[in-house]
Amino acid sequence: MKLITRKTFALYAGALLSLGVASFAGAADVYPSKPIRLVCPFPPGGAVDIASRAIALELAKNLGQPVTVDNRPGAGGNIGGAEVAHAAPDGYTIMLTTSGIQAINPALYAKMPFNPSKDFAPIGTIVSMNNVLVVPLNSKIHSVQELIAMAKATPGELNFASSGNGTSIHMSGEMFKNLAKVDLVHIPYKGSSPALTDLMGGQVMMMFDNIPASMPFIKTGKLRPIATTGAKRDPFLPELPTIAESGVPGYESGVWFGLVAPAGTPKEIISKINAEMLKGLKSPDFVRRMNESGYIVNGSSPEQMAELDRTEVPRWAAIVKASGAKAD
Repeated sequence: MKLITRKTFALYAGALLSLGVASFAGAADVYPSKPIRLVCPFPPGGAVDIASRAIALELAKNLGQPVTVDNRPGAGGNIGGAEVAHAAPDGYTIMLTTSGIQAINPALYAKMPFNPSKDFAPIGTIVSMNNVLVVPLNSKIHSVQELIAMAKATPGELNFASSGNGTSIHMSGEMFKNLAKVDLVHIPYKGSSPALTDLMGGQVMMMFDNIPASMPFIKTGKLRPIATTGAKRDPFLPELPTIAESGVPGYESGVWFGLVAPAGTPKEIISKINAEMLKGLKSPDFVRRMNESGYIVNGSSPEQMAELDRTEVPRWAAIVKASGAKAD
């Protein structure tokens, strides 16, 4: 039996390592070779779902493989987020995340099932938007000042719906409570769509909703918009004042959406998805669809998204702490 010397073993090991690297690089070069699952961590019909389906269409065209949207709602996006964080890092499971999942949930939830900053690999942001304060048509509230006066006259009796604990819709309401010094009761739902249904039916009193989800109902006269949540008037609802200019100085709340993959996904695959994503964001059909619904298209690189994440986490942590909001 021939003994293998240390030198021969090193040569064999080097050859095997080179073969593995070459195979890995080859896998990245042929990506994608099968359908891709894009997890939407909220129910169908809401702003996250609308954007998920729009970018899925563009990615499918550009990558040459089906991109299927898989709705995994619950816990402010944490259920879908946990599933993606623990998925195989091969580029075949990606997710449309939100600033709420990335920056609000870590401060809001005592126990997170994953760490958004460590367990996701950023691919790039796709859109941003402001929120809009909306009420049912039969509501007695016609302005922010009327809302504040009513809330102060009946503390704890007015409520606001949200698409779930930790979402930008929830925290927009908490920020309003804190800065306007009013007592409103939060009613969380599993997504924007069921919350809007109850809002129009009069089961809840108001909502600081993402503009894209509420826009169809505003246009058809089914909801009354009161004010928007940005630092300046929204380009898609320019006739509405901001909450800040309506008597709540310092109020500013919005949201951004971006694509992520499980941490450890090869950089070559991340770069490929990002390139095809950015191409899709320039598609006239995508831009028209987004703008008609109230989204602002603003694609970024993985590095830019990571930097945005780093700045948003401490900002929202301070807001959550000031609000006193907690979620299980």
